[in-house]
Amino acid sequence: MNNLTSNALSVGQVLKIKEEIPKEMDTYIVQAGDTLYSIARKNNLSVDQLKALNNLVNNTLSIGQVLKIKPEDDEMADNYYVVQRGDSLYKIANMFGTTVKEIMTINNLTSSLLSVGQRLIIPNSTQMNQVYIVQAGDTLYAIARKYNTTVSAIQSLNNLATSTLTIGQKLLIP
Repeated sequence: MNNLTSNALSVGQVLKIKEEIPKEMDTYIVQAGDTLYSIARKNNLSVDQLKALNNLVNNTLSIGQVLKIKPEDDEMADNYYVVQRGDSLYKIANMFGTTVKEIMTINNLTSSLLSVGQRLIIPNSTQMNQVYIVQAGDTLYAIARKYNTTVSAIQSLNNLATSTLTIGQKLLIP
């Protein structure tokens, strides 16, 4: 990102920390030998989702064909979760009322290792917990009232032994 040739830095040197992803990164140009499966796997999608994103009715691809590999903000957004620091497949499965196995299967994962920023497809489920990030002045009681639940339900879902909260803490809300 900074075109550095070594790890040596100078005082006052300006470094890019985060780079905006250009819109071109939301597409993929089909190359010789590509299949829907290989493209989907590389981009953490299922074949069905890749086909749906591109309104494909069959599995035929053409070299040079441009495929969308990321949904628009409102398109299928509820089916995705972006991995955050401290997340695990178990935690994400609990958050969305699904299982680790279902998440691994739908995302073609062979390992439970996750990367921050990784985009996971979340299987449809009837139960979905919300994620709430604790703000200054929050209490479990106030959060429970806001989401029409109980303190004990929040504590149980989040394995909290006490009612002590920290700013920035993520809570699952039933």
